[in-house]
Amino acid sequence: MKNKMIGSIIGIGVLWLGSLACHGQVSHLATLTEPRTGNVIFLHPDGTSVSHWTAARMAIAGPDGMINWDRLPFLAVYRGHMKTALAASSHGGATTHAYGIKVDRDSYGMDRDQPLTALSGKPMSIMHEALAAGLAVGVVNSGNIDEPGTGVFLASTTDRKSGQEIAEKVILSGAHVILSGGERWLLPKGVEGRHGEGQRTDGKDLIAEARTRGYAVVFNRAELAALPEDTRRVLGVFAHHHSFHDETEESLRDKGLPLYAADAPTIGEMTAAALAVLSRQGQHFLLVAEEEGTDNFGNVNNAAGTIEALRRADAAYGVARDYVRHHPDTLLLTAADSDASGLQVIAFTPDLADKPLAKTTLNGAPLDGRDGTASLPFLASPDQFGKRLPFGIAWTGFEDGAGGILARAEGANAQALRSGSCDNSDIYRLMYLTLFGRPADAGSNGTKR
Repeated sequence: MKNKMIGSIIGIGVLWLGSLACHGQVSHLATLTEPRTGNVIFLHPDGTSVSHWTAARMAIAGPDGMINWDRLPFLAVYRGHMKTALAASSHGGATTHAYGIKVDRDSYGMDRDQPLTALSGKPMSIMHEALAAGLAVGVVNSGNIDEPGTGVFLASTTDRKSGQEIAEKVILSGAHVILSGGERWLLPKGVEGRHGEGQRTDGKDLIAEARTRGYAVVFNRAELAALPEDTRRVLGVFAHHHSFHDETEESLRDKGLPLYAADAPTIGEMTAAALAVLSRQGQHFLLVAEEEGTDNFGNVNNAAGTIEALRRADAAYGVARDYVRHHPDTLLLTAADSDASGLQVIAFTPDLADKPLAKTTLNGAPLDGRDGTASLPFLASPDQFGKRLPFGIAWTGFEDGAGGILARAEGANAQALRSGSCDNSDIYRLMYLTLFGRPADAGSNGTKR
């Protein structure tokens, strides 16, 4: 009762966000006095646990070094259970981020097959609510346009696999920036695009539709970089499906395929372009950016692909952190909704650096080196003694697990994470507070869970 009383004292400039039961859910955010209203950048490197970032640190900066992810000053343990499962699916977890409500694990912008009322009491996602309030919004994804980490912020469906329906809703959403792969869902079947043949069965050309709605349309890194400085809406279509090839190391080697398409922009490059366009709109903005390769490479147990995806995600943090430094009214928030395939770093002694790894660890867990199974170990970047120590990557499976995940933040209202614990619905709460200057659940009549 005391917490609820404190939560009602908004008139004197104190907003209580911690330990408050809201709609059957518990917020773990800390107390904020005079919260700031501003921009929100939500970076979602899908499937990344603390173990993933340990591997990234070793590869990028060495075990004694610091990566951009390490430098985000506020953090909390992320608690990501669903209404029907202890571990989130990508589409269920993203739905909670977008609506602030725990849902069935098999949900894409709905509660399985039921429409959602968000924590704010509005029958829409936080991104649609931002659009309705006149704010600017954008989505960036290294994967397909229907990937849920960004897609559920703009589209709802009863079927996660209905890429044709999701793509249309994203294109027609009114978002100022849409950058991703997925050309196959934007063109009619039989129509050849820049990256391959369309697969739509309804005859709709969504790229042409986007142009009629004022979007500049670009198809590769060079065209994105060459956008005019007065561009206010942009659709980037950078691959037929994903901008990466999420197969095993052995399969990619047999097919002669790279990890990522050479002419597709990285998540960092897309984030920089998105921030430039959104900053021109003259109002606060919400940008949701997802590196999907961190999840998809993990889910096929491709360690080299996972580490490359982590490098790219960490570079995107660098872009976002630089923006926050120059625009302190911006919240940079990040989390993953699950742990892709239980990656673990396995250390080896220096004398094994030039010897192929075994196929498995002693208990039978698959073990990857730099070129896949039974290959040479990875070498970490130099430590404080100048040594490059060997390591391998072991996997617990092919699934998304609960894992050890951190939410981290920098900039406006980031100190709300200092409580040390963060529910998945708190991602929505903190974004909402920063965009609208008030708690999402103050006086809300949203659906109880």
